[in-house]
Amino acid sequence: MNWLSILGLDAFVARWRANVIEGAIAAEDRMELARLEWQDQKQRLQHMLVLTILVAGLTVVALIMFSFAVLVHFWDTPQRSVVAWIVAGAWVAGWAVALGSLISVAQRARNGFALTRRELAQDWRDIKERL
Repeated sequence: MNWLSILGLDAFVARWRANVIEGAIAAEDRMELARLEWQDQKQRLQHMLVLTILVAGLTVVALIMFSFAVLVHFWDTPQRSVVAWIVAGAWVAGWAVALGSLISVAQRARNGFALTRRELAQDWRDIKERL
């Protein structure tokens, strides 16, 4: 004897079972999305680390070259100072490019897990509507 069908609860149980299955599938999808976004975030953090090291190294070199250029500027001939300033300018330009890349990667890293957050927010809105 099936008490659920006698009491008319079989449709209710079937709906709950379908909701639980749908919730499990949705949770699995969200976990996969979070895993994919974590891989992207990890790659951005690795790029940011490499670019931070590059910016730090180029900053040291740029400061050394700038100091050298200032010293040479007051030396005997004007050709030496022009060359020193050109070399120092090239190092500063390299530093500026590396810094710009670092800032760009840092801004993209700030938006990590955006898709997962949006999906979870949508799920939460759907749950609140059903209640």
